Amino acid sequence: MINLRRVSKHTVFPLIGLLLFVGSLLPSLQTFGTQFGGLPSRPYDALAVVAVALQSLSLAGCRRWPIAMLTLVAAGFALDQLSGYHSFAGSALPVAVLNAGWRAGRGRRTAAIGFTVAYLLFVAAFPLRGGGEPAAGVVAFYLSLVVVWGIGAWLRSTRVAEAERRRRIAEETRAAERARLARELHDVVTHHVTAMVVQTESARYLSGDRLDQTLATVTGTGRQAIAELRNLLDVLNPGPQPDLGLDTLVEQTRRAGQPVEFTEVGPPVESGLAYRVVREALTNALKHAHGSPTSVQVRRGDEDITVEIRTDSEADAAVGGSGRGLAGLRERVDDVGGEFSAGRGEGGGFYVRARIPA
Repeated sequence: MINLRRVSKHTVFPLIGLLLFVGSLLPSLQTFGTQFGGLPSRPYDALAVVAVALQSLSLAGCRRWPIAMLTLVAAGFALDQLSGYHSFAGSALPVAVLNAGWRAGRGRRTAAIGFTVAYLLFVAAFPLRGGGEPAAGVVAFYLSLVVVWGIGAWLRSTRVAEAERRRRIAEETRAAERARLARELHDVVTHHVTAMVVQTESARYLSGDRLDQTLATVTGTGRQAIAELRNLLDVLNPGPQPDLGLDTLVEQTRRAGQPVEFTEVGPPVESGLAYRVVREALTNALKHAHGSPTSVQVRRGDEDITVEIRTDSEADAAVGGSGRGLAGLRERVDDVGGEFSAGRGEGGGFYVRARIPA
């Protein structure tokens, strides 16, 4: 499929040049050309076609060689005016000046000085040919070109500023993505490894069928951790999302030795953020209040999802650990316009509560 925007961007200058070339050769437009220097008009001849071609057709290379093409256009303009053709193609000069101010990179100041000197020589050549432009006209014409160059320079600075802004946004986005991945890794590894450690510790005191069952649970937990890590690290080629069923998460925690009461009100919740809140809270419960009764309540409303996890424990470490997991959850919930809180409950133990917009 052809990209029309890309085609028009690369053909606009050649199209303008072609229109100026054809228009300059039309008899009806030969009286509408730029007149500078006070020389009388003369009929077109072969040299006029050369002057017109230099001014108009040189625009085809303006995007790639802005200074070189401006030089050709200016040379054609000087030939046009000093010969008295006063062609319609003189309109190409401000177009080339605007483009050079916009696209020229290195050597901009040198080019501006060089063109200024060339303009003075151009003006000085008219008295030698029996013409002459009033001083006011000379200054006005030069200032008009300076203004056009300035507009091009402003467009260039705007483009550079926009590119810098996009670069900065890209860097900030990459930094935010790295932080998000770090939080995801923390959540996945902490939860599953904690469950595996607790289950393995329990297995030391078991035998027979209960030992086999516990080891099977450890194996299942490890496989789930591998699946979630593989999905997380495969962000550049995302595949199916892992099962975010809260029932599975609660049952896994129960098998790790944590008594969990699960209540779900409303339609089943399929929010990845709600899943992470519950997972982080249950991980803390396993680590810092192993064996203490824990309740998980999830309520799905029309406008938001409310998640509350409470653990009955007298342990002093209310939220436990470094707090990085809960801090990351707080940032995520805040990012979507929700509310998050965690701490010790009034009757002891600790709680994690989140309201997530649906």
